Amino acid sequence: MRHCYIFILNIFLIFYCCDIGYSQITVLNPSFEDNPSDATVPHGWQACDDRTTPDILPGYWGVYLEPSDGDTYVGIITRENSTYEQFGQRLSGSLSRGSCYEFSIDLAHSGIYAGYKEPIRLQIYLGDDKCSTDQLVYTSELVKNEEWQTHTISFTAKGSHSYIMLRAYIKDGKFSHKGNILIDDLTPLRICNKA
Repeated sequence: MRHCYIFILNIFLIFYCCDIGYSQITVLNPSFEDNPSDATVPHGWQACDDRTTPDILPGYWGVYLEPSDGDTYVGIITRENSTYEQFGQRLSGSLSRGSCYEFSIDLAHSGIYAGYKEPIRLQIYLGDDKCSTDQLVYTSELVKNEEWQTHTISFTAKGSHSYIMLRAYIKDGKFSHKGNILIDDLTPLRICNKA
């Protein structure tokens, strides 16, 4: 009888672990780990425009804030000529249309950043191919805090998206704003807690 209980427990654990594995979607290098460098996309991520890439920090442009997770993080900017930086990657799986997901990300601002010192927002998009903007799932408030703050995001997937993109943002249309936002510790996208 004891062997029967152990067998049932093992089956339960297998199904439980499989359920946990399938209920979250991850990215490669969620803490943006790489060698600090300017104008460089961290390992696992892709630039959405070859002429404008994030910076791997700390150590460049007068930015020395310690990471919230790991050894490095990224910074992205908006410019006075209405251009901005954005980058993304393919998710570990596709989202289920109509399902609720939640995740978090740490954001901060630098008051220096080589003159790109104004606060800006972060936008997060999901899409069906590289750097697509099929579904906007998050626009932050202006990030003014110079220490890390965790932002929790929840959304309902409008499609079976398989890509994520992060964009520096101030407003739609023309703008003249030299700003920055610092990004670290993107957690897995998990099915919303129904409790």
